[in-house]
Amino acid sequence: MVSSKSKKMIWLIWLIIFPAGLLLTYHFFPPQIAGQEVNLFAFFILMFFVSAMPMVINNTPIFLLQWVSMAVFLTFGLFVEMVMVQLGVIILLLKLKVQKDQLFRLPLNSLMFFAVSLASGIAYFAMGGKTGADVIANPEYFWIATSYPVIHFTLNQLLLSIIQYTVYGRKSSFFEKDLVWESVTSLITFPIGLVLYILYLEVGLLALLFVGVPFVSLSIILHLYYSSVKINDYLQKATEIGHQMAERLQVNDVMELFIFKLSEMLPVDHAFILDVMDREQLHLIYRVEKGRKKPLDLPPLRKNEGISGLVWSTRKSALFHSKKEWKSITKEFLPDAAESIICVPIVRSNEVVGVLLLSSNKKQAFEKSQLMIVDILCSHFAIAIENAKHHEETKAISERCALTRLYNYRYIENKLNDEFSRMQMGERELLSLIILDIDHFKQVNDTYGHQSGNEILCELADRLTHLMNKAGIAARYGGEEFVVLMPDTSKGDALDWAELIRQNIANRPFLLKQHIDESGKNLAVHITASIGVASAPEDADDPLALIRHADRALYVGAKRAGRNRVAEYVK
Repeated sequence: MVSSKSKKMIWLIWLIIFPAGLLLTYHFFPPQIAGQEVNLFAFFILMFFVSAMPMVINNTPIFLLQWVSMAVFLTFGLFVEMVMVQLGVIILLLKLKVQKDQLFRLPLNSLMFFAVSLASGIAYFAMGGKTGADVIANPEYFWIATSYPVIHFTLNQLLLSIIQYTVYGRKSSFFEKDLVWESVTSLITFPIGLVLYILYLEVGLLALLFVGVPFVSLSIILHLYYSSVKINDYLQKATEIGHQMAERLQVNDVMELFIFKLSEMLPVDHAFILDVMDREQLHLIYRVEKGRKKPLDLPPLRKNEGISGLVWSTRKSALFHSKKEWKSITKEFLPDAAESIICVPIVRSNEVVGVLLLSSNKKQAFEKSQLMIVDILCSHFAIAIENAKHHEETKAISERCALTRLYNYRYIENKLNDEFSRMQMGERELLSLIILDIDHFKQVNDTYGHQSGNEILCELADRLTHLMNKAGIAARYGGEEFVVLMPDTSKGDALDWAELIRQNIANRPFLLKQHIDESGKNLAVHITASIGVASAPEDADDPLALIRHADRALYVGAKRAGRNRVAEYVK
């Protein structure tokens, strides 16, 4: 990371050196372009295409300006070559979509190319080289011209290494993969520059057609090939992500994986998943900024409201390269730093069920090909979410009591086995179990009716849920019996909780609405409960023993002792 002070220093050095250096170069090495303005413009067009269409090798874009600059130098002189290269640098940086915080790269690269051009040119002239020399008729000039690209390449790599170390704090080696590729391609293309110069002396502008057009065409073909390879790679990743999401059985797990994988593939700084509620509003259900979850405290949107509402309404994906493009239509929750945006409808069974919005703090961070991949991934995501919802609903039905919505006997039995396994592995030290049974519950049913009995069971379940919160897991064990499983809780603490439960039941009347009394008024009924407590490993070595001993404490220690009391298991 380059500091702000270093960036300012780079700009200051550029302002001091570059303008003065360019003027001095013009003075000592004046351009030789009289009557060749058209030819010069043709070379600039060639330079433009070479800068704008890099050759992509090993997934690395390589901008080969040197072979064109060499032909320009040998033809028009040092000053023209300098100006042409500087224009090429600007085109190059525009192609790379350099952001505002990286603008210091413009003066940095400008200075580097200026220094390389100046030093190489001076070395060429010092060896006796001349501009416009016929290197075929005069072999001595041929070898001087041949040495020019070697000096140019060596100085370029040397300065590049110095910049990497002084500005970025990185040591570069001549054996790094990217540097090796650039070195090989540069050494291959420098002879093309020499051939272009020789042909230009013989046939004029036709040389640009003979040499430049094939080279530019090859660059375009390689660029298109690289794009197709990149899209194919995206498609493979999308398929893998789709399979991974299909394996997740929890809705939240699916959303986390989806956003995590998208953030790996794309430069995502902020991600939002919105769900269509009652076909009227978009509600935020998942929000991540800079890899961290954020509260879902943002207002809902309606159709045609903001980017998400517009995508929901039109069912069409949206891609924005900068804030200027979307600022006038957004009504959303986008951070101030957001620039590029991808917004895609999540469609299931030909109906929009949600919207995905991704944003980046960089301009032009996303491409059309990436929009297509996100669209495909949203289809996988919609299927995975629906499957996860069905699994959660099915699991809830199998693990929950249909009446009270508490966990049922099957769940608590599996949970007990799991907790004892954790105790055996040393992950859990204590485990307590509370069992309670409503006293004289049959009389309640006989007196007020079974509907009233169900009301009492439901209200008791609510009281247990709110009272225990995260301290324990409440479940309906069967009939009028309830259990509370309390991991990492000693018997003493469990007895205190059990007493709190007993008081909560005995001291607060239960309100009956569906009783058999025809008066139509709500009835307040007082009930009590007997409670038994046992703990492991103190009282039991296995799940069944813990249940049996807590049940024994309930009936022997509480029921037989008069009910409405708490009893602990005693060996």
